[in-house]
Formats: sequence, structure tokens, C-alpha cells
Amino acid sequence: MKSYDFLIVGAGLFGATFAYKAKQRGLRCLVIDKRNHAGGNVYCKNEHGINIHYYGAHIFHTNDKPVWDFVNRFASFNRYTNSPVANYKGELYNLPFNMNTFYKLWKVTTPQQAQDKINEQIESLKISHPRNLEEQALKLVGTDIYEKLIKGYTEKQWGRKACDLPSFIIKRLPVRFTFDNNYFNDLYQGIPIGGYNKIIDGLLDGVEVKLNTNYLADRDYFNSLADKIVYTGPIDEYFEYRFGTLEYRSLRFEHEHLDVPNFQGNAVVNYTDAAVPYTRIIEHKHFEFGTQPTTIISREYSAEWKPGMEQYYPVNNEENNNRFIRYQQLSSLTNNVIFGGRLAEYKYYDMHQVIASALMKTKKLFGAMAQA
Repeated sequence: MKSYDFLIVGAGLFGATFAYKAKQRGLRCLVIDKRNHAGGNVYCKNEHGINIHYYGAHIFHTNDKPVWDFVNRFASFNRYTNSPVANYKGELYNLPFNMNTFYKLWKVTTPQQAQDKINEQIESLKISHPRNLEEQALKLVGTDIYEKLIKGYTEKQWGRKACDLPSFIIKRLPVRFTFDNNYFNDLYQGIPIGGYNKIIDGLLDGVEVKLNTNYLADRDYFNSLADKIVYTGPIDEYFEYRFGTLEYRSLRFEHEHLDVPNFQGNAVVNYTDAAVPYTRIIEHKHFEFGTQPTTIISREYSAEWKPGMEQYYPVNNEENNNRFIRYQQLSSLTNNVIFGGRLAEYKYYDMHQVIASALMKTKKLFGAMAQA
């Protein structure tokens, strides 16, 4: 008789959701995480009364009502609407590209004028079959939007020239011919009042959690504790990089406390000029409409992932995807281990998608267990 039904490796959204559903079934779980906190990348650190999105801006948005209802069990959400601003050499533009953006660029006042301007630029380029990201973007939105709002930001984000990036990275670009600065089209959107830790704490309430604990450093011992393992870490690391390392882009943050009540007037400002080394500045208090007398900002830098850094964005090119398929095939042959979450599935997930994936897997698994 083992001590636990499930050992869950990783206390992020996938692992915490899995643990919550398992506990509802009366199953015994141990959740471990190598970090010194639960929550994965949605973890918030409170300083000076401000919830810092410690691993970058996280805005919850979804059209999935069951998932929305699920997270609202643990926290109330405010009315925050993601309306980022782009700063290009001191010029400010609304995002996503909309009539406010087009008016600032060209002083056009009607949707038809804006559409004509974009079409005129696209037609003059005569790009029929885009060979790279640069040509793909130009074919979608023309020269002005690309040069001011896409090129520099994208090259900083990926660490490569746009003409050296594959075209599939930009399949489409959001262009709206309305005066709507809401970045997302989802029906439900907001920030949990009091920060994302409220959701994680609610999911893990009553579940045994051990932090500063590295599963892969002593996997035989941890495997001996439970009937099944739920693994949410990097799948290539689990299999000791048998087929090579999966590539990621990483992020680096510089957090700064400022003795002013308001630094930039918006939660997120993107810096699209290549000469500015960071991609954006996040001012955290604006996520919760804070009125604190001081503020905290985070400058976000994109970086090539190296061992010891956090993996953020999978580089889903053909080589990496083929490598992941081999790992995925290997994982399907691994008894008593359930792989889930963005690192184990080598897939960029929004928060609601991670939760939905965990809910789907627990429903399928526990249904099968009930029938056994």
C-alpha cells in the first residue's frame, strides 16, 4: 500500500487543478515543486501592497464558461480589460491595431480610409508567396504598421531578424476597423482580486504540498510514494534528453519600486523600437486599479533559453516539433505517468487552456477508474 494515490510534480495551474479534482474524489495526493512557492508562472509576490505578476503579465480571458465558472469558485474577478499601448521612439499607439492606431498613423477617420491605406501598401509590395516572417507581416498589414509596431518587437522577442524567421509564426495579425482597444475578443476577462495566489491556494486547500523539492533529483524515491505520477515538467528533461533538447525562448525581468503613484498610466506598454533592449514595461498596480502611494514596474527582456533559466515559449519549428513527437510517443509507453501542462506537452497554453486540459484529463481518468 503506497502512501499516495497521486504524486503531482509541479504546483502550477495544471498540477493544482488535478490535485483539486483528485481530492474531491477522496484520493490522496502529494504535490511537489522545485520552486519555493506554488502557482508556477501565475505566482504573485506582494510588495508594498501591490501584487507583482512575478513571471510576467497574466490576464485571464476565455470564452469557456465552465472554466470561467470553475475559477470563480476560488476568487472574484475585477473588470480589467487588456488594452496595451505601444511606444515607438516616444510615439504612443493603441493595440491591437484599430482605428485609434490608424488615426495616429495616417490621420484617417473612417474604416474605409484605413482599409484603403493598408491595401495600397500591401499591393505596392507585390508579395505573393511570403518566404519569411517579415514578408508574411508585410503582406498582412503593409509597411507602416510593420516597421513601427511589429519588426523591432518581434526581433527582440525571438532574438533573430524577422527575415530569418519562418512565416508560419505570424499566420494572422489582429486588425480591427473599430475604436476598440480591448486586446481580446473573449466574453470573460479580468484579474482575480487579490492576485492569482487566491486561485492556487483554493485549488490546493487541504492538499499536502512540499516546495523546494526536485522530483528528478531522486525520482526512484518519489515514484515509490504513489500509485501514479502526474508530471508537468519539461518532457525532454524527464527522458534525460534522449532525443535532444527542446528549444524555448525565456524571459528576464528587472523589478523596480518607484516612489511615484503612477509611472506609465497603463498596465502594459510594449516598446517596439529595436534600440530599446526590453520588450515591455509592466506596471502591476494597474491590473487591480491600485491606489497605493508608490508603484512597482517590471522591465521584460526576451532571451534565448539556457539550462537553469525558465522555459516560457516553445520554439515550435519543424525540428523541435518532430523531436517532441518522439518524446510524446515515448511518454505514451510510460506506465503510471500522466504528462500534462505546457512543459510536458511542449505547447504554449493560455491559463484557461491549461485548466481545461487538466479538467478533461481528470474527468477521463476518474471515469475510467470508476469503471475499473
